[in-house]
Amino acid sequence: MAEPFAAERSQSLVDAFFHARDQELLNAFRQRLDKLDRRAQLAAVSGVHDEAVLDRLVELDIRPETLAAIHVVPLVQVAWADGNVKPEERAAILQAARDAGIESQDGHYPVLEHWLNERPSRQMLEAWEHYIQGLCKQLKPDEVAKLKKDTLELAHKVAAAAGGVLGLGKISKAERAMIDELERSFA
Repeated sequence: MAEPFAAERSQSLVDAFFHARDQELLNAFRQRLDKLDRRAQLAAVSGVHDEAVLDRLVELDIRPETLAAIHVVPLVQVAWADGNVKPEERAAILQAARDAGIESQDGHYPVLEHWLNERPSRQMLEAWEHYIQGLCKQLKPDEVAKLKKDTLELAHKVAAAAGGVLGLGKISKAERAMIDELERSFA
């Protein structure tokens, strides 16, 4: 059996994502998930229902809140890259959360909405990058390629949501730089 995935990397990412003043949001999130076993928790957060994939996540000791952070941190960073989150970017991120299977609380995503209203610190991105680099060492090459592809496609979608004519075809230099930084994290 493989060693549990670096717990300190997981905790670093979670700490950056669920900032200290957001502990009540994290506690509410955990209380909702406490009713489910770990595999069901991961399925509820990720939308993944393949038992082999879920077992691999459990084996790596990836917690549901970590998985949620993996999905949304890069999107939030891209949205904030040019200094503010546009309504179209916000909508794209919330849709990505829904598409990823992240369940809302009465139609809201308290932690995610907090980060869309208040720019997260650079530490959140650094924690995500550190976590992704460690996770990539634990995954098979095809798993890394899929995670990278999915992450970058969503990041491009968010960046393009509010750009150009009718929201099409324009990604700002700051957003492009952020996407490039995200891409380098998978190396």
